[in-house]
Amino acid sequence: MTTGRLLLGATPLGRPSDASPRLIDALARADVVAAEDTRRVRTLAKALEVRITGRVVSLFDSVEAARVDPLIEAMQAGATVLVVSDAGMPVISDPGYRLVVACAEAGLPVQCLPGPSAVTTALAVSGLPSERFCFEGFAPRKKAARRTWLAALGDERRTCVFFESPRRLAACLHDAVEQLGGDRRAAVCRELTKVHEEVVRGSLEELAAWADGGVLGEITIVLAGATPRADVPSLVAQVENLVGAGARVKDACGEVAAAHAGVRSRELYEAVLRSRRG
Repeated sequence: MTTGRLLLGATPLGRPSDASPRLIDALARADVVAAEDTRRVRTLAKALEVRITGRVVSLFDSVEAARVDPLIEAMQAGATVLVVSDAGMPVISDPGYRLVVACAEAGLPVQCLPGPSAVTTALAVSGLPSERFCFEGFAPRKKAARRTWLAALGDERRTCVFFESPRRLAACLHDAVEQLGGDRRAAVCRELTKVHEEVVRGSLEELAAWADGGVLGEITIVLAGATPRADVPSLVAQVENLVGAGARVKDACGEVAAAHAGVRSRELYEAVLRSRRG
């Protein structure tokens, strides 16, 4: 008996012409095509002028657990199973994870047909540092959970990429202003690779105001990493040195704060007064 395999195929984010030759070949040859949306994969195949000869089954979140055992059995019997999501790389905030884990446990080969990914595409065009980054999936839907989640990113120094619904984008950005500060840089990437692709860069405050006008399409947000917090005792010492040289306390606080991103003069002034009170 020949052991089958699992193929993870990255599909175009918008333009069918972004499909890789390996994906096209796999669509034509796979014994089973497990798709997040069977209609969309057939539409893609038609655009690519590919005839899917294998069996097409659905593989979306609520049915994935039930699909795992039958697909594992098919691969053990020699079938090649191709997993595709609606757009981009399967498993990355899309179905496929349970199946990959099951294949690993069963000793079945798993191969990736690399290609489009909204995460790395958005990161590349954002204009924000990309040497270190993290991916956070979808922002929480509920306001309280979203604020807690955003607050946890307050000290994250890596650039962060996450997805958001266009309906909740404005609310998410306003929450980000409250939790992270309006000056933090970000980019909202809309409809990547599609006809109406748009990348809007700016501070969180600027982006929140822009989103208030209403936004449509698939959204990926890239958030700049946090600026390391200054050592407050060290800043207080710098202020006292300037005061010792003849500067007024408020002026010294303003000068030191201006030299350190994210430090507010008023907060530094209050820290100096607390220090003096002992």
